[in-house]
Amino acid sequence: MPTRPDTHTGAVTLSDGDVPAIRFDKVGKWFDEHVVLQDLDFTVRKGDRVTLIGPSGSGKTTILRLVMTLEEADAGYILIDGQPLTHVERDGKRVTLKEKHRNEMRKRIGMVFQQFNLFPNMTVLENIIEAPIHVLKLPKHEAITRARALLEKVGLPDKADAHPTQLSGGQQQRVAIARALAMEPEILLLDEVTSALDPEVVGEVLNILRDVARETDVTMLIVTHEMQFARDVSNRVLMFDGGKIVEEGTPERMFSDPQEQRTKDFLSAVL
Repeated sequence: MPTRPDTHTGAVTLSDGDVPAIRFDKVGKWFDEHVVLQDLDFTVRKGDRVTLIGPSGSGKTTILRLVMTLEEADAGYILIDGQPLTHVERDGKRVTLKEKHRNEMRKRIGMVFQQFNLFPNMTVLENIIEAPIHVLKLPKHEAITRARALLEKVGLPDKADAHPTQLSGGQQQRVAIARALAMEPEILLLDEVTSALDPEVVGEVLNILRDVARETDVTMLIVTHEMQFARDVSNRVLMFDGGKIVEEGTPERMFSDPQEQRTKDFLSAVL
């Protein structure tokens, strides 16, 4: 099987099928004197659904923001499908990659935020087609066809001409999911997507994401406090505390038989 040089180290990697979708290599992130992540190493395989759990402030959302390039790591390297995201090692130095490269990498990643972040001056349809047209250069008619199919998928086929302010919170979050999927990302990041919703609409949003997980092979990296959702969707759960992985395993083992006391304490508080 063919091999190719690893972009970070120059070493030889395995074939494309064995290259992780996401790789964190000794990643560090800090704000002034506060260390959020230090020497973080973990990988997400292609097609995996990995959920990060842990207390607020443990670094989970920072991980998503680093992958989305909304924040920049202060140390280490992040690789997407074997390619460096923001930095590369050259001649023993950590070198920042150009914005053009970052923009190309961003096309492969979608994110759904806690807040919906829809453009209030645009209709629902316009929100969904904006990035496919201007970033992917998709012809407008193709972008509209894709958008209408996604609105059908999220149960809002009649809301294409509405503005976000005319929608409920649950409807806005469903539009945000459609907007992320319209880019046909290889990786989908979900950051506490139900935290801003009324309890009665949480289930409808999570059901849509369950459908996405079941019907597509998109790689998912999820931050959530909805433990049942994590159990249903994930094939791997990582417990974070203090910017470090405390424990990881399958949902069945993590939720039924956690090994670390910190995991046990956290789960007993949220379950």
